[in-house]
Amino acid sequence: MILYTSVPIETVMEGFEDKQPERSEVTVNGILMQIELVAPYQGKIVRLYSPDPMNYLNPDYAPGKIIEFKPV
Repeated sequence: MILYTSVPIETVMEGFEDKQPERSEVTVNGILMQIELVAPYQGKIVRLYSPDPMNYLNPDYAPGKIIEFKPV
């Protein structure tokens, strides 16, 4: 594609690479969490929404961990 414009290329391309990852909230083993989708039915944990402090100490639910989930 060719774009003919008098606007500087920096202005035209501004924000082009700032793609935000798709995030969802899922419940896994009774724990509500926010994930970034990496593949169908797989996600990287971003944060937990749990009132139980033991869930935050469980390394299986650490931020950055890849988990599998099933849609409801």
